[in-house]
Amino acid sequence: MRGAGRHGWRAFGFAAALACTAPPLTAQDMAPAEAPAPAPAPEPVEHVYVALTTSAGVITLDLDKTHAPLTTANFLKYVDSKRMDGAVFYRAMHLGYSEEPAGLLQGGVRDGAKLLPPVAHESTNQTGILHKAGTISMARFAPGTATADFMILISDMPALDAEKGNTGQDPGAGFAAFGHVASGMDVVRAIWNMPRSATKGEGVMKGDILENEVRIASARRVAAPPPALTPAPAPVPAPAPAPAPQGQ
Repeated sequence: MRGAGRHGWRAFGFAAALACTAPPLTAQDMAPAEAPAPAPAPEPVEHVYVALTTSAGVITLDLDKTHAPLTTANFLKYVDSKRMDGAVFYRAMHLGYSEEPAGLLQGGVRDGAKLLPPVAHESTNQTGILHKAGTISMARFAPGTATADFMILISDMPALDAEKGNTGQDPGAGFAAFGHVASGMDVVRAIWNMPRSATKGEGVMKGDILENEVRIASARRVAAPPPALTPAPAPVPAPAPAPAPQGQ
């Protein structure tokens, strides 16, 4: 300890003083810390899948019956009674605020004789289902007037969500999202990119109406689509052997 010098002895003495003045450890202090409580299991979600068969291909929807029970049940009434057969996609709204594709595709039952009573409004504040790319949501006038017109989002559109704290009345009630596209988003984009009429439509819809509507030949419940396969990672090439040493 001679090499420690005077300052080393002072440091040693200070540490020893702390050790002497510290209170003795109790059995409680020496007990292992309790493990944190496990996180609660996520709420199971009841999914209902519906295939919309069109001339452009099949769009499979994943409807969230757990979080949007009323809106999902309303849509399924049209599916199960075959009232959705013959519905059309008729509007492709293109938004120009982004270099990426942005907007929505709108469709639904256009025959008034097939319409059922409107469904109560389930806002995003209730369901937690937000308007992201691929979301399916109900079109409406006032809250509680939605029947069988719906939209599929090409891009995120948070302006369609309810305002924070809104209890379901306009202004700010938003639209009722109730699921998303499980497969066939390429079909949705293909229809959305079809030619639009410069003269059809009125008000905000003028310029958004498809020149030729795309008919939904059938809408049927289907089994869950198989999960997307994750591609296997590419093999890592073996390192090249080191060159042989040259003679001196």
